[in-house]
Amino acid sequence: MPSSGSSCTDRQPGPPLWLLAELTYRCPLQCPYCSNPLDFSQQGQELSTAEWIEVFRQARALGAAQLGFSGGEPLVRQDLAELIAAARDLGYYTNLITSGIGLTEQRIASFSEAGLDHIQISFQAADEEVNNLLAGSRKAFAQKLAMARAVKAAGYPMVLNFVTHRHNIDSIERIIELCLELEADFVELATCQFYGWAELNRAGLLPTRAQLERAERITHSWRAKLAAENHPCKLIFVTPDYYEERPKACMNGWGNLFLDITPDGTALPCHSARQLPVQFPSVREHSIEHIWRDSFGFNRFRGDAWMPEPCRSCDEKAKDFGGCRCQAFMLTGDASNADPVCGKSAHHGLILAAREEAEQAPGALADLQSRNEQASRLICKA
Repeated sequence: MPSSGSSCTDRQPGPPLWLLAELTYRCPLQCPYCSNPLDFSQQGQELSTAEWIEVFRQARALGAAQLGFSGGEPLVRQDLAELIAAARDLGYYTNLITSGIGLTEQRIASFSEAGLDHIQISFQAADEEVNNLLAGSRKAFAQKLAMARAVKAAGYPMVLNFVTHRHNIDSIERIIELCLELEADFVELATCQFYGWAELNRAGLLPTRAQLERAERITHSWRAKLAAENHPCKLIFVTPDYYEERPKACMNGWGNLFLDITPDGTALPCHSARQLPVQFPSVREHSIEHIWRDSFGFNRFRGDAWMPEPCRSCDEKAKDFGGCRCQAFMLTGDASNADPVCGKSAHHGLILAAREEAEQAPGALADLQSRNEQASRLICKA
């Protein structure tokens, strides 16, 4: 029988294996590609320490195994060590996703003592001037370098993330060289995925095809060189959807493995789903079990009964699940449409037009809209 609150699926979902705790939308940086919602300044009061720990407990009881702490910048939460310890006691594998701003050697030690398993530090660029301009902070690059080295010295694997776009992707070789200088074990070279503030700034961030292909060639060359040397560093290159012909299996399927809890307790099946015209439940009003199994929001796009053509008849629908619902909504105004990235979509021309726009090399880096509370408030008023 279908879950109550929806007729879109005829099976019960498995457990939410990956729990993301977006502890706060507060952040000292102003990255123009931030995935936080444009209206983050209007969101409700953050969950308390006790409320977060109860979320962890309920999700763990349901089967969640991995817990990520993110934001905003999770380091602005002064209870972070306490939250890490609680998650550890519950048996989670824990991951801190941070810009490194607000991190200190003392805090790294306290997080290690609390049981934190993994720290990922993000950079804006390998060039100090570009990094600081994108971050909106004159001291960001130096702090990131110091904390990356401190994380490595503390015995953690060195995991780095560089969000690449038209203003830094041509420096991909220097980015890789910096990662090797920092003795990185894993490096994610993630070309912008256009949600939140990145979507707002898409015209100024989307690389050209030539830029992307050059970056991929250089990354592949470095990957082969490192493998030949039996070097431990692993390079992961993530291409933007806008240069694909087939959509990604977004979140491995809607409400399938991933559960996101926002700072005010709204539960989402992906980071960007809050923008959809779908009512999503709050952990302050419902149990995690009800939210995951029975809520309308989490059942809305489960399975394939919701799919219109061409997805309904597509022999790849079990692989890509129709693509990204948020991208479909952002670009077509209807979250039920096929992801326009798909070459079979009636709206694929929107993707082709975006590629053409990228070839025009619009705007300077300084023209990008910075992610900050003032801009968020202005967007909400518009």
